[in-house]
Amino acid sequence: MLTKVAEANFPSRFGHFRIYGFQGMYGDEIEECVVLGMGDVTNGEPPLVRIHSQCLTGDVFHSLRCDCRSQLELSLNLIAEEGRGLVIYENQEGRGIGLLNKLRAYELQDGGADTVEANERLGFEADLRDYRMPADILRYFNIRSVRLLSNNPDKIAALEQAGVRVAERIPCIVAPHESTEGYLRTKKQKLGHLLD
Repeated sequence: MLTKVAEANFPSRFGHFRIYGFQGMYGDEIEECVVLGMGDVTNGEPPLVRIHSQCLTGDVFHSLRCDCRSQLELSLNLIAEEGRGLVIYENQEGRGIGLLNKLRAYELQDGGADTVEANERLGFEADLRDYRMPADILRYFNIRSVRLLSNNPDKIAALEQAGVRVAERIPCIVAPHESTEGYLRTKKQKLGHLLD
């Protein structure tokens, strides 16, 4: 069962959104989710929608290990340019394994494992994310069809299985990150003597 628990104005550097807080009950688990919405998403052409899994290391700390933050910002920019759409921000850190297990996976990746191998060595499937709550949120907004901002075909399959048509998939192609050394060198050149 899905419940909207809060809604407020949310001005941001990407534009003026509404922010929504949702809580869902799935079996014995309570899930929480935040949604940023802009414009009328119910009427007209299918709106742009991004289902974004929380990534503390990327979204907040600007990790160069992933491109999560870049994909999130690209999605917010595209929605702002169009004037309508949703970002559904799910609490499914590390493909659903949680923050501390994600850090354990980082440790294994430092030893040569890729993301999937690291998750499997920790006893998890490659991807534990569940998209029931995003589908319920789309139904809450009476959205039956979306233009999905995603590189992940599993999201398309999950939404369509839940009865939400994906009219178009728009890839979130972002520039690859520089190495940490390259990033710091670029920053130092921009800031000059401030970093000396």
